[in-house]
Amino acid sequence: MPTPILDFDALAQAISRRTVLCIGDIMLDEFVYGEVSRISPEAPTPVIVAQRSEIHIGGAGNVARNVASLGARCVFVGLVGEDDAGGRLASALAEQGGIESVLVCDPSRPTTRKVRFVSEHFSTHMLRADWEQAVAASDDIETKLIEAILPQIARADIVLLSDYAKGVLTARVIRHTIDAARKLDKPVIVDPKSLNWAIYRGATLLTPNRKEFAEATRSRADTPQSIVDASEDVMRLADCEAILVTQGEHGMTLVPRNGEAVHVPAFPVKVRDVSGAGDTVAAALAVSLATGADWDTALRMANAAAAVAVSKQGTASVSAAELRQKILPHAYLAAEEKIVLAPGALDAQLAEWKRQGLRVGFTNGCFDILHPGHVKVLTAARAACDRLIVGLNSDASVRRLKGPERPVQDERARAEVLAALEAVDLVVIFEEDTPIDLITRIKPSALVKGGDYTREQVVGHEVVEAAGGTVVLVDILQGFSTTALVHRARGGDN
Repeated sequence: MPTPILDFDALAQAISRRTVLCIGDIMLDEFVYGEVSRISPEAPTPVIVAQRSEIHIGGAGNVARNVASLGARCVFVGLVGEDDAGGRLASALAEQGGIESVLVCDPSRPTTRKVRFVSEHFSTHMLRADWEQAVAASDDIETKLIEAILPQIARADIVLLSDYAKGVLTARVIRHTIDAARKLDKPVIVDPKSLNWAIYRGATLLTPNRKEFAEATRSRADTPQSIVDASEDVMRLADCEAILVTQGEHGMTLVPRNGEAVHVPAFPVKVRDVSGAGDTVAAALAVSLATGADWDTALRMANAAAAVAVSKQGTASVSAAELRQKILPHAYLAAEEKIVLAPGALDAQLAEWKRQGLRVGFTNGCFDILHPGHVKVLTAARAACDRLIVGLNSDASVRRLKGPERPVQDERARAEVLAALEAVDLVVIFEEDTPIDLITRIKPSALVKGGDYTREQVVGHEVVEAAGGTVVLVDILQGFSTTALVHRARGGDN
């Protein structure tokens, strides 16, 4: 039986109304990228000439980042030291949209910090240096963590425990959290590190990787069936509803306490970096299950999210738009991939086209009801360049320009119709009355409008010509007008 198409847009809307309480070990992830130039004379080790560095919120903090980037709200509770790394993490969390952080400070320990040295050319990790104190929080800090966690549970739709064995998720903290969540009928997901799964008793779902599962169950766990066979006893021990075992390039196996096990193969992707992939899986499961989605839907979301994460460099977060592109069938995505949804996607695409030496053209309009006149302009515009970007007035912009009864179709519908045209390479929705800001950002080689405009009337002509581009006016096709079509459709005169 074929897998049904997931109604991703409806799920994404539901996710945007959910809150995930994420608790765990946060860390500062630093990536130093450079070229391996020689072997050190002091020791037979590669010398990396550093060229750039990046800082990411890592560990359980990366789970929180992924929850927010997938569209849900996240309340995060974690532990930091009284040091520079802790301050940097607090600042980074404060700047991260969609995350409300509650950080407990422990002056007796350093903030966990990991620095990875990576060969830029080969995308290979050469060395990792860690600063950490991987011991359980003291009784006093445990109490502070519990006091920080318990008031947040009622606000959340689901609770996620991300255990990196750095001291936050002690047996006492785990017990208080799960018991309180169960009293309020909140599902609990645990990404476990302890081999004693009895401490997670009462959780809804455990998400170990294959190595963790094999060690906890003392099994080989090398096939989906062996995972199923080994799951029965530990599910009773942990009193959980299901176990999801992640197996890297071998996919994922979900074993529910009631029902059939499901195995999904991994997406075929070029793996760039597996750092944080487990965080992405946990976040995707949490936001899906928070909406009341079934196991199959949550599993498909998590599997697709993992594929996006490992194709990125560094500790990566996955956006809802990226997940949508990965999870939906390719035939459905042909138009969707052309619509700019994610922040930064336009700049990234422009940079890639520039790298390829392609000429970028631009035209714009409301395109409320697409008619042959529009098609002629768009086809002629594409002929004047290698890649055509269409600026589309938002719904609010159309109302200001055309009146309160327009647009007839909302901006998403108009964008999808435009993106389905072969002549169109990218659709960008803009909120202003004119596309001048968008034109200034793109600086197209060709700015195209219908021949009912003069060159001087075309918005942005000065910007384009100053950058060495040209304005192209296309003869309009007589007899076609969106306003006239709307008037006729509403019963007006011909």
